[in-house]
Amino acid sequence: MPSAVDVVVVGGGISGLVAAREVAAKGRSVVVLEARDRVGGRVLNHELADGSVIEAGGAFVGPTQDHVLGLCDELGIRTFKEHTAGDSVYVSRGIRQTYQGTVPPDPLILPDAGRLQLQLDQMSKDVPVDAPWLAAKAAEWDSTSLHDWVGQNTVNPDTAKLLEVYLQPLLGADARDVSLLFMLWYLATAGNEQNPGTFERSSGTENGAQDSRIVGGSQLIPLRLAERLGDIVALSAPVRRIEQLADRAVVTTDRGQVSAARVIVAAPPPLITQIDWAPLLPPKRLQLLQRHFMGALMKCDAVYEKPFWREKGLNGFGISDVAPVRVAFDNCPADGSPGVLLAFVGGATWADWGNRPFEERRRGVLEGFARLFGPEALEPIDYTEHDWTHERWSYGGPVANPGLGATYRFGDQIRTPFGRVHWAGTETSTYWSGYMDGAVRAGERAAAEVTAP
Repeated sequence: MPSAVDVVVVGGGISGLVAAREVAAKGRSVVVLEARDRVGGRVLNHELADGSVIEAGGAFVGPTQDHVLGLCDELGIRTFKEHTAGDSVYVSRGIRQTYQGTVPPDPLILPDAGRLQLQLDQMSKDVPVDAPWLAAKAAEWDSTSLHDWVGQNTVNPDTAKLLEVYLQPLLGADARDVSLLFMLWYLATAGNEQNPGTFERSSGTENGAQDSRIVGGSQLIPLRLAERLGDIVALSAPVRRIEQLADRAVVTTDRGQVSAARVIVAAPPPLITQIDWAPLLPPKRLQLLQRHFMGALMKCDAVYEKPFWREKGLNGFGISDVAPVRVAFDNCPADGSPGVLLAFVGGATWADWGNRPFEERRRGVLEGFARLFGPEALEPIDYTEHDWTHERWSYGGPVANPGLGATYRFGDQIRTPFGRVHWAGTETSTYWSGYMDGAVRAGERAAAEVTAP
């Protein structure tokens, strides 16, 4: 590890690695300091017994995610469409239905769901993606929980339960945990400069945020970035202290010190507060970071010899009002073998099931798959799960969420440099925050800041 460089990047996830790549391309010396013994951050592959790969972390890419898709092209990484042929399954109040499209055909919920989607899309247009705190109603919307707003704008309370199916995998949180303003901003960011974000794109599979996956698993992206960067990526190097002096910054890690003209921090917000800062972080930035909480999310995968649900005319997507499987996806590798069903266990569902004994949770997940797709789901050849709340250098997943009031009061600090320190990470992106595309965008922006004339 070098003792001095032009730029230090803290964090070896996609955002940090992209930042380092861009800095190096400008002819500057750079080192990446990663606390883990691997690269990828919240992106992690899992190898099955037959050698095929699924994702234990971030997985999906889709239309308008141009930055991550462009990076995949550069790195020679291919994508494949999420399996959507056939019917989805909806289980509610003990009744099982099959359907096509995005919204389940529940006559008790459909009127509310359609109205909510239209309202959210319309309101999100009034939220600037780069400055949501400047929205005309920012103060009101950020002091209102999404849960309370939904309750005020729906007739059937079961509509809120359906919203949990969307929020728990997306944020690892529930409508009580986040503000209306944050939700509107999140929807506004589900697009690009030419295509405003929409609820449909954020929640959808085909042509939506869950449109495609990476052949060979999404961790291929950071692995190939790190391979190209070579020995400038230092693993097992958690950053303990960042001291800013008159002429440089000194970064202290478990593997020694590095001095640099600029520092890019690409780490989850809660972890940034654990660094010893000298001088201390500006009070307003510290307040912002302290009000961000990591979502709680576990991914549970059941493996079968073949995707039996496809033979039944089902696409592997299912929604249920019975925990722990509130939402399920077909998670097969690109060639469709072996068969894999994925359950996202997040938010309040994680709070209930995340700390139960493994065998009880496994049984509950398999029974949930069986309710959706049939009794064959009870007999997998393998079962695996990854709980992101157990990750020392993530503290949760998939994203850090601001609490009520945080965006309006402190949000303008999200990308504001602190002396020689600049900020990356998917949470700082103005489009596709929380996704791999947001991580790429944030890394590119931070690199442009530190290499500007």
